Amino acid sequence: MTVLPALTPEAFRKRFPMLRRTVHLASCSLGARSTELDRALAQMLEDMAVGGAPWGAFERQVDEARSRFAALIGARDDQVAVMPNASVGAYQVASTRNWGARKRIVTTTAEFPSIAHVWLAQRACGAEVVYAAPAAEDYAALINRHTSLVSVPLISYYDAARPPVAEVVQAARSVGAEVFVDAYQAVGVEPVDVTRLDCDFLVAGTSKYLLGLPGLAFLYTRSPERTDHAPRLTGWFGRVDPFAFDPYHLDFSTSATRFETGTPAVPACYAANAGLRLIAELNPTTVRAHVRQLGELACERLTEQGEQVRALPPTRRGAHIGLIDADPAALTRRLAERGVVVSPRGDLIRLAFHYYSDIEDIAALCAALRADRAGVGRQPTPSPIDPRSRLSCTQPN
Repeated sequence: MTVLPALTPEAFRKRFPMLRRTVHLASCSLGARSTELDRALAQMLEDMAVGGAPWGAFERQVDEARSRFAALIGARDDQVAVMPNASVGAYQVASTRNWGARKRIVTTTAEFPSIAHVWLAQRACGAEVVYAAPAAEDYAALINRHTSLVSVPLISYYDAARPPVAEVVQAARSVGAEVFVDAYQAVGVEPVDVTRLDCDFLVAGTSKYLLGLPGLAFLYTRSPERTDHAPRLTGWFGRVDPFAFDPYHLDFSTSATRFETGTPAVPACYAANAGLRLIAELNPTTVRAHVRQLGELACERLTEQGEQVRALPPTRRGAHIGLIDADPAALTRRLAERGVVVSPRGDLIRLAFHYYSDIEDIAALCAALRADRAGVGRQPTPSPIDPRSRLSCTQPN
C-alpha cells in the first residue's frame, strides 16, 4: 500500500494563487483554479504549436485521465469510459438495457435532475420510473423482482446528504438488480472505492472537487461487456480499433471504451490530468476530516450571527453545508462583489469546502454576510415608485 506524503492544507492552498484574492466556497460547482491547471493548458497550446499534428499527445491525455481516475476509485483502466458529462454516462447505461420483465428504475427525490431526466426518458422505451425518499426503508419498499436498475447519489447535490448506499446496494442485490452511483459530489474530497461500494456503475466528473474543467466525466462499469445489447449512442472512440476508419462495420470493444462516443474535449482532458495529479497527492481520509471540521466551524459561526443554516450531522453529509436565504441568487451576486464565491441551489446557498479551504475563508464569509445584512456598501434598489425606475407609477397599466 502506498503511503502518501503528509501534505498540509496550507501547502496545498499555495497551489491556488487565486485564493489570495478570492474566498472560493463553490467547489461543489467548480473547483478553484490552480497553477497546475494553468500549466496544463499552456502545455496543450505548446503541443499544438510544435511537432506537427498534436493528436498523439491528445490521445495520451485521454488515456492518462482514464488511468488516473481508475486508480482513484480502485478500478481497472478497462472498466472506465471517458464521457463528455455524467448525463451521457447515465444514458449509455440506460441505452444498453431491455425494459421487459425487469422494467423498473428506482431513483430518488435527492437525485441530481440531469441524471433523473435520463431515467425519465426511458419511459418511452417501456421503463417504469419510481422515486424513493433518500432513506433505506423507502428504497427497500420500491425495489422488487421487476427492478432492473437502482440509482443513488453518493452525496446529494442539494444538501450534501449521504443516502444509505450500502443498504440500497444490499436491497438491490437481493432481487438481482444493478446499482448506479452518482459520485460527482464525493470524488476528490473523500475516499471512493468501487469494490467497497459494490456498485455496477459509477459516474463522476472533473469540474468540481477534482479541480478540472467542465467537459469531461467518467463512467465506471463493473463488467463492460455484460449488457443486454450494445450502446445506442456511439462513435469512433467506441470501436475496437478507432483508426480502422471503417464506415461499414460497427464493432464494440469488450472494455468500457465500448461506451465512448466521439472525440473528447481535449482542453478538459489536459485540465483533468492537472486536477487528478493534485488529488493524487492527498490522503482522501485526511481531506474528508478537514472539510468536516470546517463545515462544523462554519455552522457554528454562521448560527452565532443569526444566519439560518441547513446542515446534517458531520457523519451524514458531504463537503458542503447550506445557507438559507429569501433570494439565494441575489445574495450570491452580492457576495461575489465582496470577493466571496458561493453556489446557489433552490432555496439555499451551498458553501463547499476543499482541502485548500481554511478558517480565514469562514471569517471572510461571515464578515461579508454581516456587511451585506447591514447594507454596508450596497447600492440601494430603486423603489417601484421611484421616478428613476422603469417601473414608475406613471407607466400605463
